[in-house]
Amino acid sequence: QDIEDEIDIEDLIEEEQCVFTLSHAGYIKRVPASTYRAQKRGGRGVTGQSFKEEDFAESVFSASTHDYILFFTSLGKVHRKKGYQIPEAGRTAKGTNIVNILELDPGEKLTAVIQIDGFGGDRCLTMATLHGVVKRTLLSEFEYQRRGGKIAINLDEGDELIFVACT
Repeated sequence: QDIEDEIDIEDLIEEEQCVFTLSHAGYIKRVPASTYRAQKRGGRGVTGQSFKEEDFAESVFSASTHDYILFFTSLGKVHRKKGYQIPEAGRTAKGTNIVNILELDPGEKLTAVIQIDGFGGDRCLTMATLHGVVKRTLLSEFEYQRRGGKIAINLDEGDELIFVACT
């Protein structure tokens, strides 16, 4: 067939609800929500993820494969990925290390993961640092980014970003 417009890769990816899990050690994975089911009374449950010793689930959230996921780091940077860009894994797999997905500097670790469906509206992101600096920025400021991330908040020497929430 003749195609008038250019084909966008995103149009070829099916939109589905997924469960995203980020571990304390920095492993992230995406599992289709259909993998999980409701449990009846007295049920024993099923294993959701296997972890290394001393590791645990730090963040679990549900999002679409077409939603944006913002990754905030301790150095005040933000990285943006689409849900489908996070590798899919099995229910019991530990996932992929986040350093294989994002360009992080040595010693930089994730502080917060925020799922959003778009950058429109008057929603804001509220950030707080270890030394008590608080900043509120319109979500639309984070729409355009470079490959290596974007500086979300400028930090003083010895300070680090510890909290981010969508408000």
